[in-house]
Amino acid sequence: MARRFLALAAAGGLTALSLTGCSLFTGSSSGGKLTGAGASFPAAIYNRWFQQLAQKPEGVKVAYQSVGSGAGVRQFIGETVDFGASDVPMKPGQIAQVKRGVVQLPMTAGAIAVAYNKPGCDLKLDQQQLADVFLGKITNWKDLGCGDQKLTVVHRSDGSGTTANFTAHLAAISPAWANGPSKGKTINWPTGVGAKGNEGVAAQLGQLEGGIGYVEVAYVKGALQAAALTNASGEVVKPTAESESEALASIDLGPDLTGSNPNPAKGYPIVTFTWILLYKEGNGDKLKPLQTAFEYTLSPDAQQQAPEIGYVTLPDEVVTKAKEALQTIQ
Repeated sequence: MARRFLALAAAGGLTALSLTGCSLFTGSSSGGKLTGAGASFPAAIYNRWFQQLAQKPEGVKVAYQSVGSGAGVRQFIGETVDFGASDVPMKPGQIAQVKRGVVQLPMTAGAIAVAYNKPGCDLKLDQQQLADVFLGKITNWKDLGCGDQKLTVVHRSDGSGTTANFTAHLAAISPAWANGPSKGKTINWPTGVGAKGNEGVAAQLGQLEGGIGYVEVAYVKGALQAAALTNASGEVVKPTAESESEALASIDLGPDLTGSNPNPAKGYPIVTFTWILLYKEGNGDKLKPLQTAFEYTLSPDAQQQAPEIGYVTLPDEVVTKAKEALQTIQ
């Protein structure tokens, strides 16, 4: 897991700013400025990429606010940003609210870890145990074979694509969850305490021995560990670059590049792509900076950095389709 521990450090000071929803322009003034907001899941790699982009001759400066997928989609619909970001593709009803049209680009991918702070515990969860923890049916670590201590769930308090993907998995493996809390960016949690953003959940877990929650794998560092989970074939798997890639290979993104698989049979079972949201029309003088920025993030130089900070490099065929979609914006 050493590669995971480097994640936020690798993102540098920009990631620290995202803890409070702040943003920063960096670089020269020659290439234009862009503002974006949304998912905290990919914030570590986005901020790294945007920092690198600002140092290139093109000089495009990007201010990205890690405010959660829900807030990002709302700001995108409200046209208060140049682009949005979400871990869940926009729904048809949301797209209909955007008169300028929408292009959704898969930009990176990764896993959602069940992160926990319980020194000395090598946690392995079957599907029933995983659901029961977040349903509040398991309240002591001794029921998971990890000693007598109160178990406290930490979940997202904001509208979150990470939550949507995590609860989609819970609904896929547990009828009790599917018929109870169900799935979505925000749900009525049966138990636990809330925190804002992947950053907030990770920080809360880091201060709470006996805590367990869910975060993008890049945020598993310090006192936190990632549990091994059971996939649809019954294999118990920890999140690694290899196990995540294996699971992502089962996802058919489809012609609109928005597919998902909440319970893959191979690899680590909670994986997702994450999307950049662009306006199809009316980009004006933002068009060239937008295309420059996302041509870079889809480049081999940018994509090859993903594994070292806890993400998964996009498959070549996905990159090709995303680049083609990027060229359709006007």
